[in-house]
Amino acid sequence: MSGHDHHHDHEHSELSETELRVRALESILTEKGYVDPAALDELIQTYETKVGPRNGARVIARAWSDPEYRARLLADATPAILEFGYAGRQGEHIVAVENTPDLHNMVVCTLCSCYPWPVLGLPPVWYKAAPYRSRAVKDPRGVLKDFDVTLPEGTRIKVWDSTAEIRYLVVPQRPAGTEGMSEEELVGLVTRDSMIGTGLALSPAGVA
Repeated sequence: MSGHDHHHDHEHSELSETELRVRALESILTEKGYVDPAALDELIQTYETKVGPRNGARVIARAWSDPEYRARLLADATPAILEFGYAGRQGEHIVAVENTPDLHNMVVCTLCSCYPWPVLGLPPVWYKAAPYRSRAVKDPRGVLKDFDVTLPEGTRIKVWDSTAEIRYLVVPQRPAGTEGMSEEELVGLVTRDSMIGTGLALSPAGVA
């Protein structure tokens, strides 16, 4: 597991201050009737689960379809991702780690909530919560079971600790039976959780 933890406390304090400012602004706008809290929640939910992760799904689908792109992604993910135009804050240095039949990768941020926003959108609430951040390191197989993922006993699990300097993107295994699918069709099989490592890519039957 990565041992990098530089600037974590600094980034955490910055995020906390930003969150406080956002909440204060949200409260004022809500009180004045300028913002509908339900609509705001729906917007956040959409970006968290659909819009943001779809960027990452396109990257993964390309890696599944194009061996040369896959090699570039695994060698140096940041410029490979930039080929799609995905860049920005929290995405300055992304490392792609690939799942195989023998190795399953899972990502956590043990000290705060570092997350590759350009490819995954907003981090889910559970990713930022203390139980996940602590248990992912101590009991990754148990955490996966909580997400209804059971791996073969012989599969090794490697946990990667995101930091202010490095964020990780999991390249899930391509599902069986997808050999004839187009890149666009493959995008629909890639879930947010499969790119964090707490889930698997969907089977074609699972989205039919």
